[in-house]
Amino acid sequence: MRSPVPRFRDVERQASGLQPAQCLPPCHERQNNMWFIRDACGIICAIITWLLVVFAEVVVLFVMLIPSKSLTYSLVNGTLFNSLAFLALASHFRAMCTDPGAVPKGNATREYIESLQLKPGQVVYKCPKCCSIKPDRAHHCSVCKRCIRKMDHHCPWVNNCVGENNQKYFVLFTMYIFLISLHALVMVVFHFLYCFEDDWTKCSTFSPPATVILLILLCFEGLLFLIFTSVMFGTQIHSICTDETGIEKLKREDPTWEKTTSWEAMKSAFGGPLSMTWLSPFTDLSCQKDTSDPVPMFPQGEIIEEDVIEIPLEPH
Repeated sequence: MRSPVPRFRDVERQASGLQPAQCLPPCHERQNNMWFIRDACGIICAIITWLLVVFAEVVVLFVMLIPSKSLTYSLVNGTLFNSLAFLALASHFRAMCTDPGAVPKGNATREYIESLQLKPGQVVYKCPKCCSIKPDRAHHCSVCKRCIRKMDHHCPWVNNCVGENNQKYFVLFTMYIFLISLHALVMVVFHFLYCFEDDWTKCSTFSPPATVILLILLCFEGLLFLIFTSVMFGTQIHSICTDETGIEKLKREDPTWEKTTSWEAMKSAFGGPLSMTWLSPFTDLSCQKDTSDPVPMFPQGEIIEEDVIEIPLEPH
């Protein structure tokens, strides 16, 4: 149900430390420190992801391309496949090691709330798990142990939450994995046809049984990745265009924020107007800094006990 009193989204419009004005997309508390979640399951899944890509690289190069009689075929497909694989791993690394939009821990203090200069009657919410002032559309992640702005979901395959600051890299990761899976499957089909027409002992540096097994494994991996990433890519693009995260859809939350158009949402998620930088995992999300005085990020003081805090604050 919608709250009858002004919610924290009204606060975000006034507090420069929470949401800078004219920021596209919001670059909340961007820091130079490396972000990495120490979760055993997520680390194992991330390592498996890289190993599967390396396995595909080995099969494509040593089973299909190097033994090929056509140098042009090998160079063109080798360059294309390796470029896409590199971009996929780079996107995975950025999605894994970029702060998804974590809210500072322990800022639910009287001093911090007073520094926001809120109007009487406004309400802010404290997360009881990480003791932070919870912005609208933020949700707590039990794995990251933080509230994440515009959290879509926690993905173990990138060992991180997908939020407003790293959604672009996650989308690029799924897109590039989809492309290398499709490319690998096409090459496998052509290689099978080539081997059936020619001598199996000459179409690979491996023995015929080993060649068949490796190609079947690559087909199985490619099909799984193709299906999984196509679904994830479509889901993420739909979430961006509808300006509604996966958690918000799952919880069927009534939108308390002003939705943007699909095109504006895409520009916000990918860091600006349409350009080649949309396809690059090496470009950061653009942000125009606010010229007003910043709100202190970690003010001193005791944590307020109430989870629902109404302005003005009660005296000590």
